[in-house]
Amino acid sequence: MSQQGRSREPERPLGTPAPRARGGWPPSGSRVGGAGGGRGRRAPAPGASARRARVRSWPAAGRDREAVRRAELATLEQGIHFRTIFLILVGTILAIAATNVLTGTVGLVRETSSRPLTAAEQARYIQDDIARRWYTWTADLVFPVELQYIGLGRVQQYARRVGLAPEVACAAGTDAPVGSVLSEYGCRTLLRATYVDQTSSFVFTVGIAVLDNEERRLAATAQLGVDDRVGVRPVAFPGTATELFGAAQRQRNAWVGVGPYIVFSTAGYTDGRTRAAVAPEEILHSELWPAAQAVAGRIARALGDEPSAVPQCTQGNVC
Repeated sequence: MSQQGRSREPERPLGTPAPRARGGWPPSGSRVGGAGGGRGRRAPAPGASARRARVRSWPAAGRDREAVRRAELATLEQGIHFRTIFLILVGTILAIAATNVLTGTVGLVRETSSRPLTAAEQARYIQDDIARRWYTWTADLVFPVELQYIGLGRVQQYARRVGLAPEVACAAGTDAPVGSVLSEYGCRTLLRATYVDQTSSFVFTVGIAVLDNEERRLAATAQLGVDDRVGVRPVAFPGTATELFGAAQRQRNAWVGVGPYIVFSTAGYTDGRTRAAVAPEEILHSELWPAAQAVAGRIARALGDEPSAVPQCTQGNVC
């Protein structure tokens, strides 16, 4: 029987090892804390626990931090390098832009400031002024209403304008041999007007062929023949003294060149006489042809005269 107050577990003799727990714990030979278990154990030295609590610095962690620091420095140096290149590019672009602006400003000042015209520039001004007259001048300046000329015996005569013909293509207002040459060299247009002398016995048609420049006009006139039977086609105006003037009534034709213009003239009688009906000797001794040449010559000289005032400077006559 068990006594009250005592454990029913049978007593274990002294020196008998403690039974193992399930699972093999504690392991064989290990010491379990207890009265005898602490025997032979040294007490920890003062401060040992604090030293064990410190975190040990691993060499690998130090190397990682050094690599990160080097990478950061490399990135910073690369950024500084790129920034330097960027600043150099921006500075170069700004310098080029400033140079261009300065050059343009200097050029503009030079162009806008007045300076003396060179001889070549004055000659160019004269050529341009002459070349523009056919459309900048009024019809009364190109074909004056009345033209004075010197007739036979040095007598002062005048011719009166009867009418102005519509502007036509050069080939349409001239005979075929002449029109083909004018078209080949780029004739731009043909202006025509018809005059009669003060006695209304003679009739003259004057035509102005307009080319691009004097060089083309010289090339065209070099190809024109000397046949006085062809040239500008006459223009008659019904109800006037010129109404009988047609191609068959033309007695002679001629032309004169000036600047970019070829000034044609043709003449006949207002009574309708044809070329075949008039003897050549009569034409040679008649006042008809000198009058026609005088009228056409006056018109040509006006078109080709130098302007009365040629600027001396780029801005008028004050340099």
